Amino acid sequence: MSKILTTKIKESCLSVIPITAIVILLNFLLPEKAGGYNLAAFIIGAILLITGMVFYSLGSEIALSPIGEIIGNKVTSTKNIPIILLIGFIIGVIVTVAEPDLMVLGNQLDSIKIILIITIALGVGLFLALALGRVFAKISLNLILIVFYAVIFLLAILVDNKYIALAFDSGGVTTGAITVPFIMSLGVGVASVLGGKNRNENSFGVVAICSIGPVLLVMILCIIFKPDITITSFGNDIGTITDLLTAFLHSFFKCLKEVAIAILPVSVFFFIINGLFIRLPKQRVTRIIFGLLYTYIGLSLFLTGVSAGFMDMGFDLGRRLTSLSSGWVLVPVGMIIGAFIVLAEPAVHVLCKQVENISDGTIKGRTLLISLSVSMMVSVGLSTLRILCDIPVYYILIPGYAIALGLTFVVPKNYTAIAFDSGGVASGPMATTFMLPLAIGAATTVSMGSTEAILSNAYGMIAFIALTPLVTIQILGLIVKIKTARKPRITKSVVRLFDSDIIELNTER
Repeated sequence: MSKILTTKIKESCLSVIPITAIVILLNFLLPEKAGGYNLAAFIIGAILLITGMVFYSLGSEIALSPIGEIIGNKVTSTKNIPIILLIGFIIGVIVTVAEPDLMVLGNQLDSIKIILIITIALGVGLFLALALGRVFAKISLNLILIVFYAVIFLLAILVDNKYIALAFDSGGVTTGAITVPFIMSLGVGVASVLGGKNRNENSFGVVAICSIGPVLLVMILCIIFKPDITITSFGNDIGTITDLLTAFLHSFFKCLKEVAIAILPVSVFFFIINGLFIRLPKQRVTRIIFGLLYTYIGLSLFLTGVSAGFMDMGFDLGRRLTSLSSGWVLVPVGMIIGAFIVLAEPAVHVLCKQVENISDGTIKGRTLLISLSVSMMVSVGLSTLRILCDIPVYYILIPGYAIALGLTFVVPKNYTAIAFDSGGVASGPMATTFMLPLAIGAATTVSMGSTEAILSNAYGMIAFIALTPLVTIQILGLIVKIKTARKPRITKSVVRLFDSDIIELNTER
């Protein structure tokens, strides 16, 4: 256990320390500097992030992933398709309502928080059922993606411009720290029973399909109701040690409550299913209880560090960079921050480990991590450039998805599924609570505080973060395919030709 814990601490430090060092360095280089207590809040937040990631990753391995896989295996073994789809819908709604990323986005858009969360949860539930149904019906993932993204872009014609970016962001925030390990493991469980010879390929793609539902339903919501949206203010100034302690204590107790709401429905659902159908050994149930406790502690600490230390610093950094005479510096600085911020996403490490395990090591987690880091650089660069130049979001989304969907015809299917899953995973709590506030801070300065301009330009960053891995990881798959094709192959006929020339040595002499 001590060896595992040491490894987790090392991984967490390597994930968080680089981005912390970059932000501290920027703070001293920029003419306008953050106050001492604000900087202290950021550093304390980084320590909480490291501690939270250690507990969360342990809890995810011990509880969340096994729960999803156990339920997936058990429910699928019934071979009752309507029941399986119903369970999939219920799980999708429960884990989405519980998703901390969605809570963060809802808190930023307080005026439509409840209806937004309900709409997004229904979208994930419906499309999780669709994703599981795809495995039964053996429908190509490419076909599902092409049809539904075509519907989304046709529907976008009817949506007011200020809502489009928010709709696409909604698809990204649903796949975070709670949802990814649970839904991916559920997909693995279903694919292991019903996936047939393509079970490894069918293990992926569930997250990708689940990301479509919220985009579609939020667009429909905006067409019908045209909600009036207000954005919560950022950048609270911490002037005393009392303010600092109050900020963290308030955030900690709030996160304890929110994560309890997140973990409780999943836990209750599992214990009901286990009591009625599965009946795991007591030792296994005890292990899962400890895993859920680790997850609860880890996510509470992680989100406290993010909300009390990182969010305000992100907003302030975006505001200060854009206020410079050479405001274009926001683009390269944002790209550097983005390259490291993806390393601090808890669900990214879960995905990399599952990809390496399911692919039997043919797709290395490290390679996937580097690809996601490059993707984040590109997406943040495009997002910040869009803020400075007031470029409509669909000018980038339409060609981006056209390239991504075009690549599905020439890339190995497992890379396509992993790429579309990775798009949702990269847009986790760090993106929602640091990169999005950075974009809001920049857009607030550029647009002089116009709510409509902030909605149109700042929101959309999560959508870009979810888009670029679809291209970069499929390109990685294409490179692997080309390299594999160039390797000389020894055919069976050649092997048979030389069978008679094998010399057997008499070892008895």
